[in-house]
Amino acid sequence: MDDDKPILEQATDAVSSAATATAEAAKTVVKKVKKAAKKAKKAVKKAATKAPPKKKAKKAKKAVKKSVKKSAKKAGKKTAKKKKKAKK
Repeated sequence: MDDDKPILEQATDAVSSAATATAEAAKTVVKKVKKAAKKAKKAVKKAATKAPPKKKAKKAKKAVKKSVKKSAKKAGKKTAKKKKKAKK
């Protein structure tokens, strides 16, 4: 802590920096999910061309769920690591 600054100012700075980090993390997660959605669309197209008509919908649905879930997990982990590094 900085002894020159009042405690209230130090607390305010800490809260504002935490809010900024959270906002940046959220933006990163949104970008990753959008990329995953694009990849999922491509996977759906591939699955749809190879599978018989009845199975097309099921395969597409599974591919989308899987890719979005994976990317959201990865993005969350990466932002947590970035926050830890930023604190140090």
